[in-house]
Amino acid sequence: MVKDKQITREQVRHLAWLARIKISKAEEQKYAKEMNEILRYFRKLDDADTHGIPPTYHVADVVNVTREDEPQPTPPDRLLEIVPLKKDRFVKAPRIV
Repeated sequence: MVKDKQITREQVRHLAWLARIKISKAEEQKYAKEMNEILRYFRKLDDADTHGIPPTYHVADVVNVTREDEPQPTPPDRLLEIVPLKKDRFVKAPRIV
């Protein structure tokens, strides 16, 4: 990471344009200064010694609990009971052109 990289007013103006918001020249300067302060604070992480520490992908030891999928056949008549519009054994849907 480049230590002396700074957010410029032009970059703030571009971000504002992407976000579709209008900001004044004074706000451009203010936001550039604030973003640079935030980046300067986060650069403290670059000084941390992480040699020999494995990467962590999730901070909590949580595992996704899943179940086996067991297909269960449903009779067509039962499915037709929940359909709002039907004609005989067919589902009626809006016409799509």
